Amino acid sequence: MDQISVLLEQYKLYVEMADRVSIRRGQTNRFYISLLSGLLTLVLLTQEKGLFSQHQSILLVAVALLGVALCALWNINIRSYRQLNTAKFKIIHEFEQQLPLAMYDREWEVLGKGEDSKKYL
Repeated sequence: MDQISVLLEQYKLYVEMADRVSIRRGQTNRFYISLLSGLLTLVLLTQEKGLFSQHQSILLVAVALLGVALCALWNINIRSYRQLNTAKFKIIHEFEQQLPLAMYDREWEVLGKGEDSKKYL
């Protein structure tokens, strides 16, 4: 295998890895949305049936704190995935400098580098 073929294989593998990180990020979003929706549903159902009546304020504060903790964990997870993908795309751009066409750079140019909201939001 010549050097360009090896580089191209590494490039394809790295792009696939970046895509997998994006997929995991989406799955993480769905997980936390489901968890927080379930928590909210639980609160609404138990309040509707009067199960919070005796210790309502204590339980509501505990559930609220749990919700805040879950949101904080969600934020940490998503930021971590963003940082990981940012690093991966920097490396992908370095790869592209050695290829005949830097596709991601060209795509960004076509999209107006994010400066034109009609082309890219």
